[in-house]
Amino acid sequence: MDKKNKLYLILLIISATLLFSVSIFVGSVNIPFKSIIEILLSDYSQNQSWNIIILETRLPKAIAAISCGIALSISGLQMQTLFKNPLAGPYILGISSGAGLGVAIFIMGLNFLGFSATNNQYGLITFSILGSLMVLAILLSVINRLKDIMTVLILGVMIGSVITAIIGIIQFFSYDAQLKSFIMWTMGDLSAVTNSQLSILTPIVVFGFLLSIALSKPLNTYLLGEKSAISLGLNIKRYRTLVIIVTAVLTGSVTAFCGPIGFIGIVVPHIARMITKTYNHFILIPFSAILGVNIILLADIISQLPGLEKSLPINSVTSLIGIPFIIWIIFRNKRISSLN
Repeated sequence: MDKKNKLYLILLIISATLLFSVSIFVGSVNIPFKSIIEILLSDYSQNQSWNIIILETRLPKAIAAISCGIALSISGLQMQTLFKNPLAGPYILGISSGAGLGVAIFIMGLNFLGFSATNNQYGLITFSILGSLMVLAILLSVINRLKDIMTVLILGVMIGSVITAIIGIIQFFSYDAQLKSFIMWTMGDLSAVTNSQLSILTPIVVFGFLLSIALSKPLNTYLLGEKSAISLGLNIKRYRTLVIIVTAVLTGSVTAFCGPIGFIGIVVPHIARMITKTYNHFILIPFSAILGVNIILLADIISQLPGLEKSLPINSVTSLIGIPFIIWIIFRNKRISSLN
């Protein structure tokens, strides 16, 4: 990593730290700065409600934002490399929809069949990951037969539409309580993540990040083309399987607890390439991770602006940030081209 990129990385880490602090200090309830510091340092405040707001809502929400930023950004980067598609990402390719189907089956489908499983956090994350794996397996089987990038992209959109239809049928037959719970989940809500859920989510994201770093060399080799990669000793089948598992676990775990958060996985890798001016994944992965953290924290702060009695759905905020950028990418490239 050259000096310029090291400087950019340091600045991004500093900005992420500042945004993390702002996300804790800013909210619909005005809490004095001194009281927040006391709560964070001593876990005590004379106002018990402030204690609950900081330690059980704002702090877990900020940590969840970090996990989301890292997981979704790395997943998007790996998808763009694997499918060699600049518009590939968990949201566009239907991977988030697959995770949503798993959540829908768990929250509404199992209850309809008489199984009370809503509060089972491990079951929720398992179903979400399985849903992501299902979509990725379908996409990978297609890309092995069809080399056309646009076809894969259209297929991802179609899969997402089919899944949406299936979820609609499940919703039609679900009970009111489960339906309301699922609809709230679809809006994306970092504040809904509890400390117990973070104890599951954070280790998964850390492990996924480290495994992604370990996959940097195969990712770089894969960009040379499959024939060149094989000649250099890369086991394509094993590599694809590992990338799919890492992406499904990262996307599925975040989607399970935070809801579908769109466009981060598409936008962040492009910004990382623009800043670093490289395709080296040893550099792109940490840059994408810290950029994702910055954008998610910023989106969370926007959704929690003082004066608002209720929080805006974070999925809406990230969409407003991401959609103009995607339009810019399309007009800039004039066509959807591969990453080769």
